[in-house]
Amino acid sequence: MGIAQIVDLLACPHCAHPLNAEEDVRAVVCANGHRFDLARQGYLNLLAAAQPPNADTVAMVAARERFLAAGTYDPIADAARDLLGPEPARILDAGAGTGRLLSRLLDPSPGSLGIALDVSTAAARRAARTHLRLGAVVADVWRRLPVRDAAVDAVISNFAPRNPVEFARVLAPAGRLLTITPTEKHLAELRRTYGLLDVQPAKAGRLAAALSERFVPLAAHRLDRHDRWAAPVVADAIAMGPNAFHPTPERPEPADAEVTVSVELRLWSRRDR
Repeated sequence: MGIAQIVDLLACPHCAHPLNAEEDVRAVVCANGHRFDLARQGYLNLLAAAQPPNADTVAMVAARERFLAAGTYDPIADAARDLLGPEPARILDAGAGTGRLLSRLLDPSPGSLGIALDVSTAAARRAARTHLRLGAVVADVWRRLPVRDAAVDAVISNFAPRNPVEFARVLAPAGRLLTITPTEKHLAELRRTYGLLDVQPAKAGRLAAALSERFVPLAAHRLDRHDRWAAPVVADAIAMGPNAFHPTPERPEPADAEVTVSVELRLWSRRDR
């Protein structure tokens, strides 16, 4: 279960040698003797450094769990599954949060496995309980990923940082990268009312430029929805992301609201070298 199923895809964060599970699967070790204990909650911490201050907190993860459990972003998960297709057997979600999206991608394919990678131990703790074929790993997307070369068939970057060099390294030659990014309309009503952080302008163009050296675009899909969210859902939307680190005294109390969900999903293949 969990880490035991995906350990063959992992590499040591110190020396990049393959990791192997000890017999009782309570720890993993590499040929150089670097050893990492499995947390009691089922995740594996391969960060090899202190957790950064911007990692999601327990409260943020709890808010995200409530928000996603309400089905608010299920249409995004459905679109991701349709664009990615049923083929990937080994999926890395880089910035997986609670693991809900990865879990939904694993469900239709009984033989598939998933690595839920996140820099937050609180997120990994929750992701470890999400799916039997999912292993939760704490690691930093900005560093070398603790994943073996060409080990996965798909990499997911969902509202998360992107490391094109590392994504290309861990993808199998025929692998695919799926990026999910907000458009300028995403949660625009909440951003205006509550003074939330803006979506960076020309985000799609900058994404293409950042990936162009390693990846080639294959397909794209834009999802636009207009829904009415109850006040608790609005509150969780504010509390689950980076806005939680930027509270303002003048921010009004969350209330029921009409909200636009607008994201771009893009599928990429590795560029031949």
